[in-house]
Amino acid sequence: MRSGGRGVAPLRPYFPREGGLSSRVWRFLAVLAVVTAMVLLLIAGGRCVFDRIRESGQAPSSEISISSLEDILIELYLRFRQDELQRPASDDPTPVTFVVEPGETAGTIAARLEQLGLVSDGELFRLYIRHRGLDAHLEAGEYQLRANMTMAEIAEALQHGLPEEAVVTIPEGWRMEQIAEMLSERTSIDGDEFLALARGGAFDHDFLRDRPKGASLEGYLFPDTYRLPAQPSALDLIERMLDNFGQRFTPEMRQAAAERGMTIHEVVTLASIVEREAVVPEERPLIASVFLNRLAKGMTLDADPTVQYALGRQGETWWKKPLLYQDLEVDSPYNTYKNAGLPPGPICNPGLASIRAVLWPAETNYLYFVAVGDGSHAFAETMEEHLRNQERYQR
Repeated sequence: MRSGGRGVAPLRPYFPREGGLSSRVWRFLAVLAVVTAMVLLLIAGGRCVFDRIRESGQAPSSEISISSLEDILIELYLRFRQDELQRPASDDPTPVTFVVEPGETAGTIAARLEQLGLVSDGELFRLYIRHRGLDAHLEAGEYQLRANMTMAEIAEALQHGLPEEAVVTIPEGWRMEQIAEMLSERTSIDGDEFLALARGGAFDHDFLRDRPKGASLEGYLFPDTYRLPAQPSALDLIERMLDNFGQRFTPEMRQAAAERGMTIHEVVTLASIVEREAVVPEERPLIASVFLNRLAKGMTLDADPTVQYALGRQGETWWKKPLLYQDLEVDSPYNTYKNAGLPPGPICNPGLASIRAVLWPAETNYLYFVAVGDGSHAFAETMEEHLRNQERYQR
C-alpha cells in the first residue's frame, strides 16, 4: 500500500554575511542625504563611529569607519520605512510551506520570501535581519509561514521555527485498525482513542445519517495527507478526515448516487470493495460494473476482500492472502459468498477514484473476473468463459 510523510530535522548552517547595500537602497539614501543635509549626518555619524571605536578600544581604521557609517545609514533607512516593517504583505492567513536549505544566504531567502508574497520587499527584509544581527541565525528547515505575518514575525520564525506540524498520510484501502496502528507507531495520536472514536463517536455530518444504527466510521475516514497541529488529538484527525470526505463527495456525486437508487452508504460500501479488488487503476470502472451487474441480477458478489475483512487480523496482516476454501465459510454478514447483496458497511476507506467508479462504472455485461497475475484481471460475461480464464490464469 502507499504511504508517505516526511519530517525535516532543523539544522543550524552557517549563513555568510552578504555584501553591502543594494543600488536601490543607495539611490534612496542619496536622495535622503540631499534632503536632510549630508554634512550634518556625517558629523553625527563620525561621532558615533569614534564613540564605538573608543568603547571597543580598537585603533581607528578605514574599514571600521566605513562599516560603522554603513550601519548608521541602514538604521536611518529602516526607521524611515518602519511602517512597512510592521505591516504584513497581505491579510491572507493561508499557511505557505517555506523551506530554508542548509547554507542558503540571507539574500536568497529574502528574495524567495518576496517572490512568494510573504514579504512586500525582500531587500528591506534582508537589511532588517542584518541590522538586528539575525542573518547568521536563520535555521535550515521547513516552516509554515503566512503573508499576514510581519517581517519581524517571519524573522523570528526563521530563527526558532513556528510550532511544527504533524503530517499524517492515510493510504487508500486501509481499514480503521491499520490506520490506528500506524498512528500509534508514527505520531503522538493514541491509536486506541482513534479506534474508540471511529467505532462509537458522535459525529453529525449529513452524509453519515443513512448508516445503519451503531455503524462505525469505516469508509468515511477519507485517505489523504493531513497537516495537523504539533500535538494533534485523535478527534482533530477524525474531524479533518470527515470534513475532507464531505468536500470530496460533491453535490454532483450525490445526484449520481440518487439516480442509481443508491444511498451514500451503499456507494461507499461498494467502493470499498472495488478499492480492495483493483490493482490497476484503469480497471476500477470495470470491476464496479461487474459488482453492479451481479447486484442487479440478485447474485452474490463473491468478493474475496469481504471475507478478508470478516476474518480480521491473521498473523501479521489484516488481509489474509491467499484465502482457503474453508475461509469462504466464515460466518459473518460481511461474507459475500454466503450473503447476497452488499455487506452491512464498507470494508475499508476507499479513495475518490473507487467512489467515482461506482457512480460512473463502465457499461459492460461482465459478471466475473479473475486475477491474471500481474495485477490486472480477465473479465467474462458467462460462467463458461470465466472457467476458461481460471484454467488459463490460475493453474
